[in-house]
Amino acid sequence: MKKNKTSLLVLVLIIALATVAAGCGDGSSKKKVVVGSKNFTESLLLGEMFSLALEDAGIKVERKLNLGGTLIAHEALKKGDIDVYPEYTGTGLLNILNEKPLPDPKEVYDRVSDYYKKEFNLVWLDPSQANNTQAIAISRAASEKYGITTLSELQAKAGEINFAAVPEFEEREDGLLGMNRVYGDFKFKSLKLFDYGVKYRVVLSDEAQATIAFGTDGELLNPDLVVLKDDKQLWPPYNVAPVIRQKTLDQDENIATILNKITAKLDDPTLQKLNAEVDINKKEYKDVAKQFLKDSGLIK
Repeated sequence: MKKNKTSLLVLVLIIALATVAAGCGDGSSKKKVVVGSKNFTESLLLGEMFSLALEDAGIKVERKLNLGGTLIAHEALKKGDIDVYPEYTGTGLLNILNEKPLPDPKEVYDRVSDYYKKEFNLVWLDPSQANNTQAIAISRAASEKYGITTLSELQAKAGEINFAAVPEFEEREDGLLGMNRVYGDFKFKSLKLFDYGVKYRVVLSDEAQATIAFGTDGELLNPDLVVLKDDKQLWPPYNVAPVIRQKTLDQDENIATILNKITAKLDDPTLQKLNAEVDINKKEYKDVAKQFLKDSGLIK
């Protein structure tokens, strides 16, 4: 009798362990996805959109938004501290591959996509039509006063211009280093460092006359600002896309479909309006992201 009881106990334990094991392996989609972002409005908006859409599909999400600059986010993705974040093709080309700019959006995407897969086992999902290209914005008053509508003209008149720079601008190939290399040295009247959130205010108040800009910034809707033409094609396309770990895709094939539906809805005017809602109208980026997904039929 004692032997039978022992055998029965062993059988119960085996069944219990099997049940637990089955539960652990049940639907890898139940494994948490960690979503990251960089430390500026558009990246925060996109990171929140990714998070909300995944949660709406029943996928558990942990947010690690506002991580910092490109290298911080990229290293976090490589190490597995995050599983996905929004990145720009031009940023990947210049700052990760360390290659020279290319003008064709598809060629840039293919280069970074192939490299990331081969070197890091990271996957670029579908790119959006939105091109958050680097640019220089100048006050309309200064543009008209000095006849500046292109980067070549800015270089020639740089001595008349106070420039509002942002962190990393002077050290980056897609910043002042590249501008000097392609156009010749920009010997500005002054160059001072400002936070991303105040750079346009500085220009509009005439404390400076020009600043670094990004193609989908909401502030560029202001008619008192002029975006200068990159007449020597310094900057490549900066199409935004989710970059994700292959291991994360392997756990749930639906993740790619969910995120690609978001980027399919994005173009320059759309992102400019969304950024303006946060930066100009002072709405919370979480609320703006949620409303956009609802209006687009991407979440309930």
